Amino acid sequence: MDDDCSTTEAFAELKSRSLRVSDVAQIAAGTGLAVYAMWVGILQPGFRRVPLKLQVPYIPASRSQVRNVMTLLKGRKGGIVDLGSGDGRIVLEAHRHGFTPAVGYELNPWLIYLSRFNAWRSGHHRKVSYRREDLWKVDLSECKNITVFLAPSVLSLLQKKLLAELPDDALVIAGRFPFPDWTPCRTEGLGVDRAWAYNIEVQRNVTKNADNDSVTNEEEST
Repeated sequence: MDDDCSTTEAFAELKSRSLRVSDVAQIAAGTGLAVYAMWVGILQPGFRRVPLKLQVPYIPASRSQVRNVMTLLKGRKGGIVDLGSGDGRIVLEAHRHGFTPAVGYELNPWLIYLSRFNAWRSGHHRKVSYRREDLWKVDLSECKNITVFLAPSVLSLLQKKLLAELPDDALVIAGRFPFPDWTPCRTEGLGVDRAWAYNIEVQRNVTKNADNDSVTNEEEST
């Protein structure tokens, strides 16, 4: 299945799931009803200052999504960075699978507090790190394992940053939505629970070849 179809399918399933009572219950149970109410009533309107295409509503990852991400990371070692880490569950699970350091970057301060509370409750608060920082300003030059659960409009822009900064042996895992212009090396799961793995060296070579072909075509046309 190509990425366009995957994106369309994920959008459709995510939209339908968001209307079900079970998903509301999941949000309430996973984050605390008070925190979710604060998000909807106070924090979400604050996104008006952020360009519309960069707004990413908070939707906690399901157990299946987390499991699929971990499956794609199997055999990898070292540290991991989760961009837009939400309530921190991906970072926490990655730590449990041996990734260290395990770091999450999140701009929403309430989600940072929630992440730290969840880490403390699980007894791993000294082993993981959650930082309030704009993902566009994070230096990724030494990161080899990256996870992202972001909207397609953000992923299309993030591609450039990842290609510019990540080392060749880095692996990027996207959950819920695939990168629009990249071809995954592996996928895991179905529908909205699907996760996609991308080899940065392969994507970098594909981009270089495409740029070279474009230059050659322009030269031939002149």
